[in-house]
Amino acid sequence: MTLPHLDTFAEAAERGSFTAAARHLGLTQAAVSQRIQQLEVTLRTPLFRRAGGGVSLTDAGRRLHGYARQILDLTARAQADVTGTPGRVTGDLCLAASSVPGQHLLPHTLAAFRTRHPGVRVRVSVSDTEAVLGDVEHGRAHLGLVGGLGGGPHLEFRRFARDELVLVVPAGHPWAKRKRVSPADLAAQPLIQRERGSGSRRCLERALERLGVAPGGLNVVLELGSTEAIGAAVREGLGVAVLSRRAVRPEVRAGRLSALRVTGLSLARDLFVVRDRRRVLAAPAQSFLNLLHPDEPPAVP
Repeated sequence: MTLPHLDTFAEAAERGSFTAAARHLGLTQAAVSQRIQQLEVTLRTPLFRRAGGGVSLTDAGRRLHGYARQILDLTARAQADVTGTPGRVTGDLCLAASSVPGQHLLPHTLAAFRTRHPGVRVRVSVSDTEAVLGDVEHGRAHLGLVGGLGGGPHLEFRRFARDELVLVVPAGHPWAKRKRVSPADLAAQPLIQRERGSGSRRCLERALERLGVAPGGLNVVLELGSTEAIGAAVREGLGVAVLSRRAVRPEVRAGRLSALRVTGLSLARDLFVVRDRRRVLAAPAQSFLNLLHPDEPPAVP
């Protein structure tokens, strides 16, 4: 059996629209519909649900898409190897990231991605973890980069990096030369923290709860919406904070902040790339996912 028009099928699946697929392929919508119908007749099963001006994959269509993408990618690699001309991945890639992966890991990864795939147009939004998960669930982003698990049952998480939160104090603080303090010491200090929905805040609260310390007992004097703003507030002596070691490393090296651990408090965490299982990944998003960590199995929320 020869499967016809897998390229048309993949475009329609990834764009969620026969019209959009036709526009991209330089065909009429009727031609796309005819090609999909021919493939469905060959396989003797529906591949798409048609509703509301768009299309979504049936279970059979979802299974076929994985094979279709492998076949098309292998075909492109064969052509590149035989002709000596590298295949091109083109299209749009929409990413959403929370502050730590978005500001401290994504730039390096995007530089490598752009070198490999210069034909892809990339758009990135940076917010907190909760907002990123919402963007992925509602289709506003193909992939999200976050510091914690959560969201709906359709989300799939894969670990791609590790991070650690540390207690930071300004230069000149009585703790600036110390390596560790106790949870009771932390609770007595004025604390500056991220807003609700932040992955780093959630990590701190869960670590305290595991230790039997109520997060509500902390002396929170200020909430701010970015790691940079919190670091600036700490430097000005407004309080102490618990922040990503990656984020504060330049300030610590410059001597403007000091980083400490809290005894008994486990603040190591995984960073995840998240996708919505209900949506197939187009070639740009799949290529970016492969670049992050192609062999990492899904994590369980």
